[in-house]
Amino acid sequence: MTTRIAPHEIASDLRARRERWLPRGLSIGSEVVVARGRGATVWDEAGKEYVDFAGGIGTMNVGHSHPVVVEAIRAQAERSTHTCIHVAAYEGYLRLAERLAEIAPGPGEKKTLLVNSGAEAVENAIKIARAATGRAAVVAFRGGFHGRTFLAVSLTGKERPYRTDIAQRAPDVYHVPYPYPYRPPAGVRPEDVVLHSLRSIEDLFATEIAAERVAAIIVEPVLGESGFIVPPRGFLTGLRSLCDRHGIVLIADEIQTGFGRTGRMFAVQHENVVPDILVMAKSLAAGLPLAAVVGRADVMDAMEPGGLGGTYGGNPVACAAALAVLDVFEREHLVERAVEIGTRLRAGLTDLQRQWPLVGDVRGLGAMVAAELVTDRTTREPAKAQTERIHDACWKGGLLLAKAGLYGNVIRLLPPLVASSDEIDRGLAILAEAVRREAAAA
Repeated sequence: MTTRIAPHEIASDLRARRERWLPRGLSIGSEVVVARGRGATVWDEAGKEYVDFAGGIGTMNVGHSHPVVVEAIRAQAERSTHTCIHVAAYEGYLRLAERLAEIAPGPGEKKTLLVNSGAEAVENAIKIARAATGRAAVVAFRGGFHGRTFLAVSLTGKERPYRTDIAQRAPDVYHVPYPYPYRPPAGVRPEDVVLHSLRSIEDLFATEIAAERVAAIIVEPVLGESGFIVPPRGFLTGLRSLCDRHGIVLIADEIQTGFGRTGRMFAVQHENVVPDILVMAKSLAAGLPLAAVVGRADVMDAMEPGGLGGTYGGNPVACAAALAVLDVFEREHLVERAVEIGTRLRAGLTDLQRQWPLVGDVRGLGAMVAAELVTDRTTREPAKAQTERIHDACWKGGLLLAKAGLYGNVIRLLPPLVASSDEIDRGLAILAEAVRREAAAA
């Protein structure tokens, strides 16, 4: 007979163990302790069911424990768990490198480096760009997020909580404004935010760092951690043109936007932009630690032999999972499903926006959708406390989701792309009730 654990006992145990064994800087967004998952649903130790709109912060696009992925992992683990690419090559690494180069946007020869995490991919992309150009400086965007390692966090354009406790940051990193139509800079019209951002880069070249000293510009096609900010059309094409004029490597950080999330395999494809280097991670291997740097062959070949790699990069089991993920995308048409899910999510959030002034802005691309909450629609004062209470009410009510935003006032939705319409509707209903209660209490 199975003994059920009371939810309050699980929460109490989690709090005690977290305080005892985990560092304060490692945040956990809820008191849920997941025991198992399937598709777009997870269950805790007490057997309670949750609709998952967080998806491991975008890592579970093919869903939890997809049987095709599980079988690929099992089969590879029985054959070999690791050899290290520096010691001897293996088929999984080579096949995955080829397939990722084939699906990355743009014509011409491309090459692939496999690493462990998004931050590691970002750092290697910068290293490659510097080697290819012989330049040092990098331009990134305010509000961007590129990881928590030293160079990656220096590229990240959000102070708290990522950079607050770091006394020094990597040199030769410069930040410029990202087009944010809902919160344009003072004196800038929402329709002019793209022009303002591009001009800010040219101003940077004129005042702080000459263009001929800039190795790379790194950009998220949609800002992730800062609240799913979708730049107006023309921004990415403008960046591509600017980089071409100045001989700068354009790096697209598709760690969160990649693998169908925005309704295209990669978000840059919405503007038909081809970056010189594209970094990807998260849903690449259905939650296993794997990331990739894919780029133009001539750029990727800039480093000397031994300058790239790592002991665990491209682990055989993770590669097997990633190859299975690519198969699932093709067989189940998940890119197209992202468009359908996104339409349903936006309709639900837009309905809340019509009912409650608390919901100031609804935005997104494909199934990467968010609502920005404000205390006043005129002043657009961020509703951070309300966002936290809604977030907590959701997980207590059976819905996992994540907060985001420069001011901590954005609810972001990243459900697995295998989610059923019923699961999407159930999740939206829980969110709607949490918003209603919070708005009614104001």
